[in-house]
Amino acid sequence: MVVEVSCRGTSVQSAKFTAEGIENDRKWCFIDETTHKVLTARELPTMVLIYPTIEEDDTDPHGGRLVITIPAANSGEFEPITLTVPLRPTEDVLSTWAIVDDIVLWSHTGIDGYIVQCLPSTSASVPTPNPSEVLSRFFSREVRLVYKGPRPRICFPTDAFPKLEASVVYQDSYPLLVMGQENMDELNVWIQEMITEGKATGRELIGEEWRNGIVTVERFRPNLVFTGAGAYAEDHWEEIAIGHTKEEAQDPDTPGISLVAKCQRCLLPNVSPETGIRDKAVPFKVMMKHRIGVDPLAKLKPCMGVNGAPKGSGVYKVGDWVDVRRFVGDNI
Repeated sequence: MVVEVSCRGTSVQSAKFTAEGIENDRKWCFIDETTHKVLTARELPTMVLIYPTIEEDDTDPHGGRLVITIPAANSGEFEPITLTVPLRPTEDVLSTWAIVDDIVLWSHTGIDGYIVQCLPSTSASVPTPNPSEVLSRFFSREVRLVYKGPRPRICFPTDAFPKLEASVVYQDSYPLLVMGQENMDELNVWIQEMITEGKATGRELIGEEWRNGIVTVERFRPNLVFTGAGAYAEDHWEEIAIGHTKEEAQDPDTPGISLVAKCQRCLLPNVSPETGIRDKAVPFKVMMKHRIGVDPLAKLKPCMGVNGAPKGSGVYKVGDWVDVRRFVGDNI
């Protein structure tokens, strides 16, 4: 189970969830200072090298801290630094932060967010850093770190769920991304097949360095990863439920997850989580060969994983059971 933004993800053993997704997931984002457009590793690949960690603290008025570790960059011109910001800032703190109300994320406009400030330094001799200034130096581009404001952001309905009632924070479109680990096993087989085919035909789309390389699930940034159902099983699911036991997963009172849409893929998974470097082919060209036509509404877009919307709140844990409540086409 992974909690993340376009920064380095964090695997956790358990996570609370609400109808908006995993607790603390995508509550923050980077925006361009001028356009207020949300920026991700699509535009800034080195974002994956930034490591945010959550430190829960029930004695803290903010519920804890978000600690952001930023590595060295620009050939040593930017020194490593750690920023500490409130995890759940109080209303008093939020009243001192500037608010932006015209953030743009894909076709979504009018999204709000507070410009984040660090917790005060505990030493009078050490100045409190400004997160946006530090991050702007790291990216060599003027950016702002923002925390989601109070305005609800409603999800678009889908053909399968025309009456969908769901909201999100800074996710691309929907609260959750659900994906099977076996997808990666098959994808890595396809990579080796394409390397061999390229050698035989003289059309080498994939570099030889991938002969001993593998694509990991982290590149696809899912929230929930399951095993045991086979590769791309989620393509055929429309609703699932997750429980700590098989009986709980099958209990009608356990909150379900509506699997509202296939996740159409861009070049972001080509960015290595370890180096922040974008590969020219892997895995996008592999998916273009094997994973187009999955979504009937976007037949030329490769898909991997499915977007989900929880119907309630609770806790997910590693080792939980997944029950398929409804398959695609069950109501046709």
